[in-house]
Amino acid sequence: MAQHGPTHVASSQKALMLEMKSLQEEPVEGFKITLVDEADLYNWEVAIFGPPNTHYEGGYFKARLKFPIDYPYSPPAFRFLTKMWHPNIYENGDVCISILHPPVDDPQSGELPSERWNPTQNVRTILLSVISLLNEPNTFSPANVDASVMYRKWRDSKGKDREYAEIIRKQVLATKAEAERDGVKVPTTLAEYCVRTRAPPPDEGSDLFYDDYYDDEDLEDEDGDCCYAEDDSGNEES
Repeated sequence: MAQHGPTHVASSQKALMLEMKSLQEEPVEGFKITLVDEADLYNWEVAIFGPPNTHYEGGYFKARLKFPIDYPYSPPAFRFLTKMWHPNIYENGDVCISILHPPVDDPQSGELPSERWNPTQNVRTILLSVISLLNEPNTFSPANVDASVMYRKWRDSKGKDREYAEIIRKQVLATKAEAERDGVKVPTTLAEYCVRTRAPPPDEGSDLFYDDYYDDEDLEDEDGDCCYAEDDSGNEES
């Protein structure tokens, strides 16, 4: 097993501190990031809000990001703590997505090395990839075969086969109780979901997130600046 010395630790900690600061000042819409333990930079808790106009609208999903000592040269692991029914999420919650796979040449996977992790990637690109995956599953290499088959039935029937949508709807409803326990208001409209942010004052603590910098006027003044455009790939058909 490879040994990682103080240089690797110092380098990865610096990278993670900078990324956490960046995500606090300019959060990714639909996500809230915290440390599981303030003394441990390598374990992050992620709260994911289901995007409006998709099956996941109104949902509150928890996940963990676990970083290796040699980050960003090796990818972190992303695992949902909330039970998820999705073609690219394993039963234990692990997310199967190219960006989180080590950059090795593996012809059997069907992935190009360029699609896999590289040190220019970061937490922001991971979060954007995960939210995209939720709405647009990859059914060519599923982690959950049953969910993949069910999703294809829903898609090919143009929403008439509702089994896939109903399972997710029930899971979304089940997350509401946890959101209430955590005192979290889940965004349900595009205006709430696509919040604009401003950097926190320099004398504020490091645990401030986008809820503290929500500005209704900014949302009203800007048009077409939303992070998430409406798309029918994840919508329920009537």
